[in-house]
Amino acid sequence: MTDKWPNEEGLISEGEIVSLFKATGAISKGTLVRLTGDLEVQPAVLDSDPIGVALKDVTSGEYVPVCIHGVCKVKAGGAITRGKAVKSDASARAIEMSDQAVNEGGTGAYTIYYARKAGVALQAATAADDWILVFVCK
Repeated sequence: MTDKWPNEEGLISEGEIVSLFKATGAISKGTLVRLTGDLEVQPAVLDSDPIGVALKDVTSGEYVPVCIHGVCKVKAGGAITRGKAVKSDASARAIEMSDQAVNEGGTGAYTIYYARKAGVALQAATAADDWILVFVCK
């Protein structure tokens, strides 16, 4: 595990948007979370629609601050190329989001998964559990 920004924790720059949500399950700091109810979150899973990044460890029923826009530290689920969009893996860690082919001719049907994007990797990750900076944005 490598921490690409070791001197800081959580939020990295001013201007982030952080909201409090009630946890409906145990959540680890630096992992992606998804909505499960009105202002309720739990760890994101593969191909879910993450709302942001948990900024502290909490247990079910506690309130967790979530970065829903801005730069923060995120735990990677594997190698990530700097500048690529990220989404959640099965363990709520960030993984690289694949580009999706689009039929520009208009003859095929396709779905674009905008909601699955959690943000953009500002640093490269070389292995699972690396800590990298991600610009959380939809």
